[in-house]
Amino acid sequence: MLKVYDTFDGALVGHGGDEPVGPHSIWIDLHKPTKDEERIVEAVLGVQVPTREEMQEIEASSRLYQEGGAHFMTGVVLYQPSNDGAPGVPIATPVTFILAAGRLVTVRYEEPRAFPLFLARAHKKDTSCATGCAVLIGLLEAIIDREADRVERIQSEVDKLGQGIFATDVARMASSKRFETAIKQIGREGELTQRSRDCLLSLDRLLTYLAHAMGERGDEKALRARVKTASRDVASLADHVGYLSNKIAFLLDATLGMINIEQNTIIKLFSVASVALMPPTLIASIYGMNFKHIPELEWPLGYPMAIVLMLVSAIVPFIYFKRKGWL
Repeated sequence: MLKVYDTFDGALVGHGGDEPVGPHSIWIDLHKPTKDEERIVEAVLGVQVPTREEMQEIEASSRLYQEGGAHFMTGVVLYQPSNDGAPGVPIATPVTFILAAGRLVTVRYEEPRAFPLFLARAHKKDTSCATGCAVLIGLLEAIIDREADRVERIQSEVDKLGQGIFATDVARMASSKRFETAIKQIGREGELTQRSRDCLLSLDRLLTYLAHAMGERGDEKALRARVKTASRDVASLADHVGYLSNKIAFLLDATLGMINIEQNTIIKLFSVASVALMPPTLIASIYGMNFKHIPELEWPLGYPMAIVLMLVSAIVPFIYFKRKGWL
C-alpha cells in the first residue's frame, strides 16, 4: 500500500492528486508495497527501495548507509499483533527510513502503533512536519514514546511478580502452582525485555547515524537538538531495561531457590516421619513374632500396653524433633 502525505499549513494531509507523488509531498509511506509501488517511488526519487530480505540483514553496513545522495536507515520496531481482537505478544519488525530529495520514505511490512499515533499528532500540528527530516524525527520520537510505555509496563509487571514471589502468606507459600505460574510469567517478561533491548539498541545506532548525517547535511540546529534528546532518552531506557533484565534474572533464581526449599521441606517431613515411626514399628515387630513363649502373650493388659508403648515411642521423638527445630 502506497500512502503519500503533503505538508499543508504546518500539518500532514493525505495526497489526493492524480500523480502518485506531488511536488509538495513530504512523506511516502510504503506499507507492504507491491512491485509496482516500489517502481513508482524509485522513479520519483531515483533510489533503490530495499527488499524485505535486505531489511532483515543484521550487519550495520546493510542497515545504515548512504547511496545516491540518499540516507538509508533500518531499525527494529516492536508491534503488537492482535489475536482474535486481543493484543498479542509484541514482535520485532524492521522498518526502513529513507531520506532523499528532501522527502522521507518509510518501508514497512507491519503496523506499529507509533505510526498512527504520529499521524494523529501531525494532523493536529503538535509536531513539526516542514521537512522529511522533521517527519522522521517525529516518527522516531513516537516510537521511543511507545517503547517507554512498554518499559513502564514491564516494570509494573516485574514489581508485581516480586511481591508475589516473596509473599509471606503461609497458604500461598505452600502452593507449588504459584511458583509454576511465576516461572512462566518471568520467562514471558524476560523475553519481552530482551526484545525491547534489541529495539532500543537498534534505535540508538540509527540515531547516531542520523545525527552524523544531519551534521553533514547542515540541517537546522533545532532538529539536531531533538535528535540528541531522543538519543539520551534511548540511552536512559536501555539502562533501565538492563536493570530490569538483572531483576528478572534475580527473580528467576529466587523462584528456583524457593522451589528447592519447598522440595527439601517435603523430603525432610518424610524423613522425620519415617524415623519417628521406627520405634513403634520395632515394638509391633517384637510382639508380632510367632514364638510360643512370650511373657505378655497371656497377660490381659498386654495389648493395651503394646499400644501405649507404640504411642509413647512415636510421641517422644516428635517432641524431640520439634524442640530441635527440625519440624
